[in-house]
Amino acid sequence: MPLSQRLLTAEAVAGQVDLHCHSSASDGILSPEALVSRAKLAGVTLLALTDHDTVAGFAAAQAAADQENIVLLPGIELTARWGRQVVHIVGLNIDPASAAMGVAIDTRDQLRDQRAREIAARLEKRGFVGALEGARRLAGAGVIGRPHFARWLVEAGHLPDEGKAFKRYLGSGKAGDVAVAWPDMADTIGSIHAAGGAAVLAHPLKYGLTRMRLQSLLGEFHGAGGDAVEVVCGQQNPVQTREILALLERVGAVREKGKPLLASLGSDFHQPDQPWRELGSVRLPEGVEPVWALWRT
Repeated sequence: MPLSQRLLTAEAVAGQVDLHCHSSASDGILSPEALVSRAKLAGVTLLALTDHDTVAGFAAAQAAADQENIVLLPGIELTARWGRQVVHIVGLNIDPASAAMGVAIDTRDQLRDQRAREIAARLEKRGFVGALEGARRLAGAGVIGRPHFARWLVEAGHLPDEGKAFKRYLGSGKAGDVAVAWPDMADTIGSIHAAGGAAVLAHPLKYGLTRMRLQSLLGEFHGAGGDAVEVVCGQQNPVQTREILALLERVGAVREKGKPLLASLGSDFHQPDQPWRELGSVRLPEGVEPVWALWRT
């Protein structure tokens, strides 16, 4: 993997670490600056902004981090596919300006635009006129996604809350659940490495996979050159954490060569009224090798 973009001192990891969060540059509520300020109040000393398929918020977040004395890792959460399963791969300590990352982002921009148009067309068939314009307005300069359609449905008075929007129209198997031919997982890992970063499998328990399928995913992610797995993502119970660690051990045990997968963590913060995904609220269990060991001085 290419030389990392930023080295970390002991002080950088002395407080809370949060390596997965979102700003208004993708589907978060807070601006990059407000997100960094909130992280500071939570005691975060090492933060990675990992907006979906974009690095547009990084410059503003970096300026705020400099003022708040927080170490900010440039990051991104890239959408990918593993077979027919959509997975998310976090890139940590990437070079946001690299050509490889530019190509990866441009590809996903085109796919997201196509998906947004199809979602809007399907919603309009159900009587929700103006969905595309409304979602784009709410996304602003950020990456448009299903949460923007959900917010528009609520804002326009069609539904009482965003949860209902997903349950009826935008969630899995619903009209707005539009399949996309995202780049495959191995290519996505390659894009992150070409941009100088570490590839992290995001929230492995959120894909709804059986234990055997999850083990297969972890094994193929490892075999494709993945660097780390989010052992903790948002609020989860100790049993879930132990389950991930046990699967990682099994994956490592069946491989005759190759480095072990490291451990990452993050809140997956999107908005202030979700305490189960609050910035700086998660910690790694004892005895694991953290992903930031790759960049320690």
